[in-house]
Amino acid sequence: MDLRKLKTLIDLVSESQVQELEITEAEGKVRIVKGPSGMVYSAAPAMMQQQPMQQMMQAAPAPVAAPALSEAAAEVVALAGHTVKSPMVGSFYRTSSPGAKPYVEIGDTVAVGDTICIIEAMKILNEIEADKAGVIKKIMVENGAAVEYGQPLFVIE
Repeated sequence: MDLRKLKTLIDLVSESQVQELEITEAEGKVRIVKGPSGMVYSAAPAMMQQQPMQQMMQAAPAPVAAPALSEAAAEVVALAGHTVKSPMVGSFYRTSSPGAKPYVEIGDTVAVGDTICIIEAMKILNEIEADKAGVIKKIMVENGAAVEYGQPLFVIE
């Protein structure tokens, strides 16, 4: 769960009559509890001890060790060309609507600024544009798949 969503939930609990809120998502579990003095506490897998909201918001994230190259990333390194990476977390779509023609196919020539896909994030459809002119050599993500920030989407040569 991202920090903005967590802060929003904490603000909602502190402003409402709700005393305790627990949310479980694919990324983990968060529990927000309002103490007797009205102070809001949160317990998450990364922070098992309850901390006041001010301390939690000021805490710097722990450095994460760089993971080994995934199979897709290793493939990108092996391919020559420019990699278009996801600018956000969301759902990857090759078409503007179900049944529509994909924006690009392997072998298509694109210019800088051409729409090459859509990433849906928080119910908003974000058109992703080519940042380099060339030919689409590889499409790294399946239509409808979830993508992470910085994940390779296309290879343009």
